[in-house]
Order: sequence, then structure tokens, then C-alpha cells
Amino acid sequence: MTGPGTNTYLLGDKEIAVLDPGPLLDEHVAAILEAGAGRIRWIVTTHTHPDHSPAWLPIQQATGAQVIGALPWDDKFQDDTFAPDVEVEHDYLLSTDEFNLRAVYTPGHVGNHFCYLLEEDGMLFTGDHIMQGSTVVIVPPSGDMKAYIDSLRLLLDYPLKALAPGHGSVIDDPAGAVNWLVNHRLKREQKVVDSLQQTGAADLDTLVLVVYDDVDASLHEMAKLSMTAHLIKLQQESRAHLDGDHWSLV
Repeated sequence: MTGPGTNTYLLGDKEIAVLDPGPLLDEHVAAILEAGAGRIRWIVTTHTHPDHSPAWLPIQQATGAQVIGALPWDDKFQDDTFAPDVEVEHDYLLSTDEFNLRAVYTPGHVGNHFCYLLEEDGMLFTGDHIMQGSTVVIVPPSGDMKAYIDSLRLLLDYPLKALAPGHGSVIDDPAGAVNWLVNHRLKREQKVVDSLQQTGAADLDTLVLVVYDDVDASLHEMAKLSMTAHLIKLQQESRAHLDGDHWSLV
């Protein structure tokens, strides 16, 4: 599900911040420590899914670096080992002699997700908020579609020149990428609404066949997660109703 794997970024020269240390793989940890060459001072995480944060511990033990990030959410997909020295909040600024890294709270993929803006370069490190080459799965309850779309729109308020995702390559058109994602999600939401108008009250197994008729059936179980997030958003907006295991329009 992570394509080419998780990107770990090293920021700085004389003193280094490791952003998203990644999974707990010995070879990966060794590569980070070698690249850091005794200069690692900070470890920063966008969120605590197990492909993004667990390598924090051996890196911190090897370097004594300060750990910055948000505590794990209480769900089964989290890195429960994560224990930050600094619990990051929106607009938190890591200011060094070489760069300024500003935290931007972007819930949606998960409730403890932050992006980080490298202010000197206008580069936003997006973790799993925006990935290159694919869309992000939103898994309730920690994933929230309404929060996700709102968080995407928030990014348009920042002077972005590039996006550095947790998966895939750097994206050179931030506004275009953000607008495409918002429109894509809203089009899928409209398809949920149209499908409910067509089916009437329906359970997820019935609804996914209509909403995701453009997706291979082997992916429908995963698609049901994001579809549920769309339905919960509609429920939050008093546009949909859940009765037992059947959803319907209000």
C-alpha cells in the first residue's frame, strides 16, 4: 500500500532534523544514521502510522535527538511506542540556524497528522496527507473525510512552492494538486449521494458496488473504508442517516 515505500527526509547540514524516520527496519535505520553522520539533533513525525514513525526509537537512542510529534491515537493502526519530547501543536516552529520548520495541523488521514512547512524553500512535507501517484485511504474513526477536505483547503492559505510527500516524488504544482484532490473527493461524495438516490436505503456491501463501479472488485473492501468516511461526513452535515447497517439520504 505504500508504493515505493516511505520517504525519510533529512533537513539541514551542520545540524539535522530527520523528518518521518520511517519503519523499524535495521537497514533503513543504519542508512539514516550513516547519512546523519553524528549531526542528527531532531526527529520529527507527521503522524504515527507504523510505516512513518517507529524508527524514531533506535535513532533517538543512537543520537540523543529531541523527538517532535503528536501522541498516537487510540486505534489499532498506531505506533504505540512513540513518545515525543515535544507534543507538536498547530503553528509550532522548529527554528534552527539553518532553517525554520513550521507545523500545520492537517487531520483527516488520521487525527494526529501534521504537515511541516520548510519556510525558506516553500516546501511542504505532507506525510500521508497528500501522496504522489495515488489518493489517501481515510479510515474512520481516526480518519475523518470532512476534516481531510478542510485540511486540504487550509493548505491553499500557505505560500507553497512544492510538496514533498511521504510516498512518491516531489510535486511541483501544490495548488493544482490540492485542488485536484478536493474536487476528486467531492466528485466521489456526489457519487455516494447519487447512488443512495438510486438504491434507497442500502448497506455498505450494496452501496460499494454502485459508488465504486469504476474500481476493480478486489479493491472494494478497501474502498468501503473511504466510502464510510464519505457517509459519516454526509451524516455530520445532516445529509445522510444511518439506521442499523443501512444508510439513506435525509
